[in-house]
Amino acid sequence: MGGVNPYITPAEAPLPTQRYTITFLPMGKKVEVNPKDLPCGRTGLPGSILDIALGAGLSVDHACGGVCACATCHVIVREGQSSCNEATDDELDQLEEAPGLTIDSRLGCQCVPNGTQNVVVEIPGWNRNLVQEGH
Repeated sequence: MGGVNPYITPAEAPLPTQRYTITFLPMGKKVEVNPKDLPCGRTGLPGSILDIALGAGLSVDHACGGVCACATCHVIVREGQSSCNEATDDELDQLEEAPGLTIDSRLGCQCVPNGTQNVVVEIPGWNRNLVQEGH
C-alpha cells in the first residue's frame, strides 16, 4: 500500500550503510538486512521495521498503510533500540492507542534501525496473522 500522511511532519531516519540482522520474535526469523536492498517496498518509512518485515514475507498488520495514522504495526524492540531513529511526537501520539504498550514499543512503520547493531523485535501476539504463519 504505502503513501504519505499529510497531517504529520515526516520522521528523519537515515538509512543504514552496513549490513545488520533483525530477528523477529516469537517466530525466531532472522533477516539479514543489506542497505543496498532498501527500501524493500512502499510501506512505512524506507528501511523501517515494517518495510523489512513485509519484504521478508512476515505478516504485520498495518491498517493505515504505514503512514503513522494508527497503531496496528506496534512492535517491541527488545534489543538494538539505540540504533533506531528517535520516535517523533506523532508516533508517540499513535502509540498511546496500542494495546500492550511498553517502554520499548515503537510503530514498525516509523522505526528505522541505522545498522550499527543487530536488532531483536517482538511482534505482539494480537498483531500476528496466525493463518498466514501456519500456527
